[in-house]
Amino acid sequence: MDYLWSPWRYEYIADASSGKQVACVFCHELARGDDEKALIIWRSAKCFIILNRYPYTSGHVMIVPYAHVAELQLCDADTTAEMMELSKRMETALQTLYKPDGTNLGMNLGRAAGAGVTGHLHLHVLPRWFGDTNFMTVIGETRVHPEELSVTYQRLHAALRSEVQTASDGGLYEEPRKLHKPNKPNKEDRS
Repeated sequence: MDYLWSPWRYEYIADASSGKQVACVFCHELARGDDEKALIIWRSAKCFIILNRYPYTSGHVMIVPYAHVAELQLCDADTTAEMMELSKRMETALQTLYKPDGTNLGMNLGRAAGAGVTGHLHLHVLPRWFGDTNFMTVIGETRVHPEELSVTYQRLHAALRSEVQTASDGGLYEEPRKLHKPNKPNKEDRS
């Protein structure tokens, strides 16, 4: 018999079984104060980019507004514009680093639409390859990732940083020096 080890999931399983779940995973990670541990690879003025702890593929990130809102219509125009600009940057970084055959971008707003985190909207950006669903996924209902999250963090963070150094206008691409204080989520916003 073969075994697949995923020790990084122990914290999630232990917290879920003990009932210790945070009201909003995104607000929780923002408040952590350590972007590397929180897997926040980039901060901009209105949004941040965070790695998905349970990725569909290596390089799966989410672009999240700092404002704790559940609906796109509640975001101001600057926030939605920044989300799209960050999506373009992520597409470029993913193409450069991972050379995917395509890229998925998507939002699930509301539980009926498939949202795992219902109270804080976020945009998924993930690289895709022909054949990235194989027998492990289809038959074993298991995903195999060739890269640890810490390696993905370092690679994507460095790629976004190097873009800043070569960008002529700075602006949107400059990481804010001051940490954003997240809004307090409602208890019903649990993921």
